[in-house]
Amino acid sequence: MSRAKPALRGLYAVTPDLDDTASLCQMVEASLRGGAALLQYRNKRADARLRIAQASALLPLCRQYKVPLIINDDLKLCLALDADGVHLGASDGDLQAARARLAPHQLLGASCYDQLELANSAAAAGVDYIAFGACFSSGTKPQAAQASLTLFQMARQAGLPDSVAIGGITLENAAQAITAGASAIAVIGALWNSADIEHTARQFHQLFTHRAS
Repeated sequence: MSRAKPALRGLYAVTPDLDDTASLCQMVEASLRGGAALLQYRNKRADARLRIAQASALLPLCRQYKVPLIINDDLKLCLALDADGVHLGASDGDLQAARARLAPHQLLGASCYDQLELANSAAAAGVDYIAFGACFSSGTKPQAAQASLTLFQMARQAGLPDSVAIGGITLENAAQAITAGASAIAVIGALWNSADIEHTARQFHQLFTHRAS
C-alpha cells in the first residue's frame, strides 16, 4: 500500500549539532511528546558514519510518533533509510533531479533564504515546501540575511507550495511568522536550549491549535 505524503503544519523541530546519539534521541523524543509535527535531522559537525547512526536511531522514534523525518542536505542518506524527505539548500544539489529520485510520498524542501525568485524556481522544480529565513536574528546562523515576513503572503498569493519560517524563531515571535502565513516554524535553539523541551514543544504546538480555533 502506498504511503501518503505528510502534511506540513506546526512545529518543525531541527536537531542540534550533538555527537551523543543517546542524548539526541532523548531530546528528540521529548519534542515529539510535546507535539512536534516534523523532525529534520541536521548535524553540521557529524561525519558520514555518525550521520548514518544518528538518522537510523531517530527514524524508529519518528515512526513511533507518526512524525515525518526529513534529512538535511543528504539525498543519499534519505534514500538509503527511506526517510520521509530531504531538505536541500542552494548548494546541496539540483532540486529537479532530487524530486525525480524521491518516491511520491517523500517530501522535498528547499531553502529560499530571503528570495522569492528562489522560491519560484524551487516550486517549478517540484518541491513540496519552501523555507524563508532568517526571519529573526539567528543564533545558529548569525550572518544570515534577514527575510521579510511579507514573503509568506507573497508566496501564498503566487500559489507557491507551503512555506516554513526559520531563523531566530522563539515563543515570543513565532506567532508573527504564523500570522504572516508560514505553514510551519522551524525551531532549533529555542527548543533544545530550553529547560523543559517537551513543555516548550507543546507551547509551540499550541500556537497552531489556537490559530485554528
